[in-house]
Amino acid sequence: MSDQQHEPLTLLRLAITTHTPPILSTSPQLPPSSAPQIPLNQATYLIFRNPTTVPFPLTTPTRFHKKEGENPGPVDLRSIYFAWVNRDLAIPDYVALAQGWQGGEGGGIRGLVFVERLELVGWLEGVQEESEFIMPEPKKALSGGAAGGAGGVGGMVVGRGREGGLQSGSGVGGGVGGAGGQIGGGAAGAGGPRQPRQVDPRLLEIYGHERVVVNRNTALRGTKPMDFGYVRKHTEDFVSRLKTTGSTKPGMPTGTPNSRGEYASSSIPGTITPHKSNSSLSGPQAPSVSSGSSSRSYPIILLSPSASALLNMANIKPFLESGTFLPPIPTTTSSGSASTAPSLSTAPQMLDISRLLPSISATTPQRFIVVDSPEKFKPEYWARVVAVFTTGQTWQFRSYKWHNPADLFRHVKGFYVGWEGEGVPESVRSWGGAVTCVGVDRSRRFRDREVCEVVWMEIERWMAGSGWAGNAAR
Repeated sequence: MSDQQHEPLTLLRLAITTHTPPILSTSPQLPPSSAPQIPLNQATYLIFRNPTTVPFPLTTPTRFHKKEGENPGPVDLRSIYFAWVNRDLAIPDYVALAQGWQGGEGGGIRGLVFVERLELVGWLEGVQEESEFIMPEPKKALSGGAAGGAGGVGGMVVGRGREGGLQSGSGVGGGVGGAGGQIGGGAAGAGGPRQPRQVDPRLLEIYGHERVVVNRNTALRGTKPMDFGYVRKHTEDFVSRLKTTGSTKPGMPTGTPNSRGEYASSSIPGTITPHKSNSSLSGPQAPSVSSGSSSRSYPIILLSPSASALLNMANIKPFLESGTFLPPIPTTTSSGSASTAPSLSTAPQMLDISRLLPSISATTPQRFIVVDSPEKFKPEYWARVVAVFTTGQTWQFRSYKWHNPADLFRHVKGFYVGWEGEGVPESVRSWGGAVTCVGVDRSRRFRDREVCEVVWMEIERWMAGSGWAGNAAR
């Protein structure tokens, strides 16, 4: 059997895909079938039974390498098997179990982060064929003398040369350069029953004229994908402005006045009709704070425009109104299939959300304006900003009134929303208690309502302490 077949990570994958699980043992020999199962913290060997019985110490390093953390490098077989056995646990439970591990002679468990465990489980189950954390298998070097001495039989070996052609050799120890494969050959069957396979010379001639076929996309456009999603966003903004300003002059009321010569608030661009709870703003203009009984100065919530933000304009409304979190999806996808998840490319540029805040108004729901960019803000709008959602990236604040995060979060309430169980960025922790950090569970959607209530409780507390209770729109 080759060294490749005796590699523990490959044998563990073979055992999982063929449904022949390995056996834990305290010695290199298989325990009797009637013996009780040995727990992992007492075992010292993992014995594989397919294709043959091979024992491995649990301290054996594998091809799976950690690239980050305090101790990057190969992960031992015990930690790999521990991650596989506890693959169904949530990341916080898995990390706590690994940290509290009380092992025997084999030592502790090297815990894997979410991405590492996901890649490992997918590779072991055969879902994916390669991973950035799994090092390639060492290739057995062939030399003329070694291969000939081990095999004792001459054979024909075919390999692809460095210049694209084929090279061949025959006789005892016929070695071949190149990165191609081996057909037959005495070296491949060293010490085994396999017989060398002769290759037709005509086939060698055909292989010599082989060339790589390319299509016009790779030849003319290259292989780097180009994302023109930003063009669509700018086009939608431009068309919306044309629709808003094309028929009337900016700032002029439209429609028919009533008997007192007053226009309805919905005919004034940038204002919101008081009696409609779910009305949207006409066009991409910022909310108006013009004086008058028909207009309102609603508080504003600013989202992060970062692509890594968990809450964006596509999923913020169901989250804040009903406590339903819909995982964000990229702006463009490689497949054209329909999806029920929200798409940022079709999301509105402005939203209005209603929420009853008892400390602000006991009977009337408070209306909020939600945007992800202050580019259309007037200077007076900043006094209405009550909350800013951030990912910890300071470039988000370049167009803000307060560029320094310390100054910004003295005037508004900050929020960081990340995945539960993952660490908070160092930049967010340095901003102190002015930024509330909440975690969204990856799979348990019933926890979303709890996170939503925490966000609203902090917003209500901040607004009550900032004087909004006496200025609530009615």
